[in-house]
Amino acid sequence: MSEEKKKEPASKKKTANAKPNCPVSKNCGGCIYASVPYSEQLKKKEKFVKDLLSSSCEVRPIVGAKDPLFYRNKVHWAFGHIGTHLIAGRYAEGSHKIIENDSCLLEDPECAKILSDIRDLAVQFKIRSYDERTRQGLLRRVLLRKGLATGEVMVVLVLASPVLPGKKGFIKKLLEKHPSIKTLLININTRSDSMILGEKTICEFGRGFIWDELLGVRFKISPESFYQINHDQTEKLYSLAIEAANLKPGEKILDAYCGIGTIGLCAAKKAEGVKLTGVELNRAAVSDARENAKANGMEKARFIVADATKFMIEEAAKKSAFDAVFLDPPRSGTTPEFIAACEKLSPSRIVYVSCDPTTLARDLKEFKKHGYKAEYAVPVDMFPLTEHVENVVLLNHLDSGI
Repeated sequence: MSEEKKKEPASKKKTANAKPNCPVSKNCGGCIYASVPYSEQLKKKEKFVKDLLSSSCEVRPIVGAKDPLFYRNKVHWAFGHIGTHLIAGRYAEGSHKIIENDSCLLEDPECAKILSDIRDLAVQFKIRSYDERTRQGLLRRVLLRKGLATGEVMVVLVLASPVLPGKKGFIKKLLEKHPSIKTLLININTRSDSMILGEKTICEFGRGFIWDELLGVRFKISPESFYQINHDQTEKLYSLAIEAANLKPGEKILDAYCGIGTIGLCAAKKAEGVKLTGVELNRAAVSDARENAKANGMEKARFIVADATKFMIEEAAKKSAFDAVFLDPPRSGTTPEFIAACEKLSPSRIVYVSCDPTTLARDLKEFKKHGYKAEYAVPVDMFPLTEHVENVVLLNHLDSGI
């Protein structure tokens, strides 16, 4: 092999060995690997997954990010006061202490700039921050979402009251500074817990949602929609999941814990002719999933409001049939009942997308008891600079002959 082929591209080498520098990382705690070269981060995560999963299946090399910085397309800041000075930023890990940092290594730079301008406008319009102790004040948080493929930005002002002083002027100045903002909403949160959003949302500008694209499929994103925060790595994650499923035209596939339909619709786009059913407990997410299917010409896709485990048990009782199942559960993993129902439904392939290797390891052992062999796992670094790592696992039914 020539020396030219042996050499790694300078840009790739620079990214792999970069040692990010954040002045507030010790106080913030949001990215515990802020001082660790990216190549070392990947090694640590791959070893962590291997230690947990090697007894269950082959663990393939981790899929790293081309650029490990500034990837968060969902950003929110909390607001507070120190004396008369308005402060804004992320909460320190495990606390409600606000850490100011206008150049966070995780946040999309455009979102960070919009947030800093909102802070400046709040000072200009004399808007007081909300005080959790006295329950006085107005501005609690601001949530931003950005479609990386479309460039569309959503702003959600989280207030303790629907009355925003100088609202028209405030919104006008913000939109003049940032024409990429396609919708602005006010969310009313009177709760005393740590939930970011309250139950009532008022659209003040635009259509109340933004669009983004993954693997050529358009998705409607509402304020409460679950949508992966790292666009580029999400496309890699979903591509691996679809590849593992090895779908064929005419097959019936189930997307459990489907959210707004991202994995299922991307799979249906790739393997034309499959019959897609998605199941999700969140009614608003299912409404978005149905609109997403329509927007992409997939009106035959079926999305159902139901608990994934209860749905599986009912389908097993009816002796329904699915050829392949995607499941992307929360960090707590899936349930023994869901896994037992899979045994009765007998899909030949199950693709498990996991955001917690610990609960994944537990669930793979349970799947084995019910006739499913984990073939391989692929770790995907969805959240560089943090300790989190996602995985795609292919499970085959022992009687499927695969």
